[in-house]
Amino acid sequence: MDAAQDGRSGGSEQPTRVERRSDQEFVVTRIIDAPPAIVFDAWARAEQFRRWWVPQSCGLTLLACELDVRVGGSYRLAFGHPASAEPFEVHGRYLDVQAPTRLVWTNEEAGGGGQVTTVTVEDQGGKTVLVMHDRYPSKAALDEAIASGATSGVEESLAQLAAMLAS
Repeated sequence: MDAAQDGRSGGSEQPTRVERRSDQEFVVTRIIDAPPAIVFDAWARAEQFRRWWVPQSCGLTLLACELDVRVGGSYRLAFGHPASAEPFEVHGRYLDVQAPTRLVWTNEEAGGGGQVTTVTVEDQGGKTVLVMHDRYPSKAALDEAIASGATSGVEESLAQLAAMLAS
């Protein structure tokens, strides 16, 4: 995924642009047919987030979703999979929260060496331009994330977000 690509997922009419912008940057852009405040809430409210975050095709179940969306607050997501006897978790803390336009958080499940994710939402005539920017600590870390498939479900997740907000 070294070059930019446009993809369509979930039957949506809005493409998701996925690109590796540098050795350490992975960026996803999508236009969502909803106002920015509504899109922001879908990232910041656990009851909404849990409805769209996990790509349906991956076989994971979201067992726990705790979001304390404030500067210094934390998040914890626990997942189950039929092929795994034990659930696994992802967690981190929020570094910047500017409702309804920007969220920044750490991804600490890699022992503190994970990426920092920034999500911005911007109004575009009643729709929202959503940009999710992951900055990895090294080229090797981003290469590993791509090779492991950790970045592969984002198009499906954002299509699920768009579908949820359209309903």
